[in-house]
Amino acid sequence: MVDVFVEREFVRIGARAAIRPASALSINVRRDRLGEYFELQIPGPATALVLDRSRLDRHLLLLVKEQGAKSRFLCGHDERHWFVAAIPESEFGVTNIQKAKVALQPPLVREVARSVRSKHRMRRRNSAFVRQGEWFFVPVADLQPPRASVLHNEPLRRGRGKSHWMERAYRRGGVTVYVSRQFPNGLTQQEFDALAEHERSDQRWETMVRDAEVFARGRVTHPDHATVSLNDWHRVFMNTESRARAMRHVAFLD
Repeated sequence: MVDVFVEREFVRIGARAAIRPASALSINVRRDRLGEYFELQIPGPATALVLDRSRLDRHLLLLVKEQGAKSRFLCGHDERHWFVAAIPESEFGVTNIQKAKVALQPPLVREVARSVRSKHRMRRRNSAFVRQGEWFFVPVADLQPPRASVLHNEPLRRGRGKSHWMERAYRRGGVTVYVSRQFPNGLTQQEFDALAEHERSDQRWETMVRDAEVFARGRVTHPDHATVSLNDWHRVFMNTESRARAMRHVAFLD
């Protein structure tokens, strides 16, 4: 069952929410003629409640209990759009918005953030990192990549989301993968070779690198976020939501 106050809590952060019964859990950001709204499809046996909310921050932390499993979702507004981010189940004690934001930071980002005053650690730009959406950019000292290895106007993307574009990029290590609309996260050479001939020929493929160390410099742009400018090389990290099993319940705008 859905707590009767859940929809009201979304209203209190300035959002609209539609809560509907369903056979499977799904939390989406959708759009209608009035703009964006949260759609919560909650199975009958499940329970949902809001653990924390901030009207000033326009965020809330949602807990869904289903068949003994607990899933937490940070719902809120970031720059221009509403978003949903699943919190990794390996993060314990996430009972409020502040802890949820920390849980979404990659370990190295958390480590460098300790050098920043606590009230500044969640800003999109501080002395430890710059954040644009789900991507963090951490400055690195004395990185001088070979000029021939520096790429220009390179995409930075997860799954089917819109690409963030890096003015200059440098990748080190990683695995070469083949990416198509059907396989947005890429196939290794072995997986690609295992496809039937018609599966290979019927799709448009792009060769990319997965799990590489990625560094960015210059302007990073995205249609839904303010452009950030990186004067020096920064290492790129994605937030931790991809580690959450509950991420399969989320459809995001990006």
